Amino acid sequence: MKTQNQERHDAIVIGAGFGGMYALHRLRDGLGMDVVAIERGSDVGGTWYWNRYPGARCDAESIFYSYSFDPRLQADWRWSEKYATQPEILSYAGHVADRYGLRRDIRFDTEVTAAHFDEPANEWLVRTTSGDIRARFLITALGCLSASRIPSFDGIDDFTGQIHHTGRWPHEGVDFRGKRVAMIGTGSSGIQLLPAIAADCAHVTVFQRTPSYSVPARNRTLGPNEFTRIRAVYPHLRADARKSAGGQVTAPPIGSALSGDTDILGELDQRWAEGGASFLGAFTDTLVDERANKISADYVRERIKETVADPTTAELLCPKDYPIGTKRICVDTDYYATYNRDHVDLVDVSTTPIERITAEGPTVDGTVYPVDVIIFATGFDAMTGAFEAVDIRGRGGMTLRDAWAAGPRTYLGLAVHRFPNMFTITGPGSPSVLSNVIVSIEQHVEWIADYLTHLAELGITRTEADQDAQDSWVDEVNKVADATLYTKGRSWYLGANVPGKPRVFMPYAGGVGAYRQRCDDVAAKGYPGFTHGAVPDGRPATTNTAKDSPRPIAQSYRVTANNTRQRSSQ
Repeated sequence: MKTQNQERHDAIVIGAGFGGMYALHRLRDGLGMDVVAIERGSDVGGTWYWNRYPGARCDAESIFYSYSFDPRLQADWRWSEKYATQPEILSYAGHVADRYGLRRDIRFDTEVTAAHFDEPANEWLVRTTSGDIRARFLITALGCLSASRIPSFDGIDDFTGQIHHTGRWPHEGVDFRGKRVAMIGTGSSGIQLLPAIAADCAHVTVFQRTPSYSVPARNRTLGPNEFTRIRAVYPHLRADARKSAGGQVTAPPIGSALSGDTDILGELDQRWAEGGASFLGAFTDTLVDERANKISADYVRERIKETVADPTTAELLCPKDYPIGTKRICVDTDYYATYNRDHVDLVDVSTTPIERITAEGPTVDGTVYPVDVIIFATGFDAMTGAFEAVDIRGRGGMTLRDAWAAGPRTYLGLAVHRFPNMFTITGPGSPSVLSNVIVSIEQHVEWIADYLTHLAELGITRTEADQDAQDSWVDEVNKVADATLYTKGRSWYLGANVPGKPRVFMPYAGGVGAYRQRCDDVAAKGYPGFTHGAVPDGRPATTNTAKDSPRPIAQSYRVTANNTRQRSSQ
């Protein structure tokens, strides 16, 4: 219920990861808005604050997995490795927070429990564990991979040892010396974790349901001379990354894998030797033609069999029932070679699942595996899980859970019909998890900031995604995905890792550059696809008035002439 003494701001940002930090900076320092961010952790960093497991590392190159909005920030920070570790990325996040004074407007150790749109007041009421807050605009920066999940196992509470999830790793660390460890899950987190802990453990038993395709990282130190060269061409690299498919610059494909006039083996050998996920981009048809896909998949399977000494283990580690790339391709350091250690075993639970967890450890096919520590590297309820953890209600009390009961529906991955003045950073229907996410974050935040400026110039205080525009965008997202092989894999892109979750391909698979162009086109045309309301003098607001006579800047938030549409020189 509304009271006179409730705290009010122009905008509330949920989350203080890279999305939330940039939203806070852009709206507060760029548009002059009164903004507060709510963060359940004790510091900034988002996923990098929580995922502190040994071996945690970014699988996008560090020179691209970083902000580009401020050339001085870009020039002052130097990454030490090609693929930055979790501690270095967290240090970078802290540096950004300090540099722009972000922490003073972030409420740490505070969880958002509900967000309800108050229609008469035309604002959001956000309930938190430390009190209620109101604001005209709600910006969600919840993170696509932030709702960690442990599968439901009978007897898990009976286990007498330690239980950890990679996405909620103890900040004080875990001592594995002399311990028997069960690692459940072999996605990206498990693939990074296993080589990092194997040397210290007395024994490691890996429980694998579905093997992942993984390519070598070939990580290395970035020397001072190399970084000097990178800085010299950084503006060009950033520009190319924004127009790319995945948000970073990689070697372009050499053509079709089926054309017969390309050196297929030579190209795959070269990309395997160079390392990184650009391996998947060797050919134009890898993700659209199953015959072409099989060429790259077979190559990876051969490398696994060359690396793993035991043929039975090697065979179990070879993915066979989905095309390469349709589940997130992993980037590793010595993952497959770790299975050559005498004290590392692999247990296949694809056909004979874990029956229960006993006081001693997991049980499979009647056999108990006694361990001291169980690690769940079982991933996340991706893209929508963090939204469902909050009671979000729009017009008429519509809950977001109900609106998304058959799968998430957004307009451009940015807004949701019946949820006025709410914007979703890297939401479902955007490239998000298929991209270098910081490139996608910057594009979303800058688009939202420009749109809020547009609304302020026209005196519009309420906006909402149009139903038809949202339906059309969802159809397009599905159409783009159906033209690829992505729907052939039972991946978390489809929600297949969460029992009962609708099987809907959630991200936009058309690429970062194509998506950016679509969003830019919407802005250039005056933001069609949005309905506007609550104009101060009651005049009907349309979506195509960007070039009409501007109204005075709305007093609901403070956009000044000097900072309107502020952009970096890049």
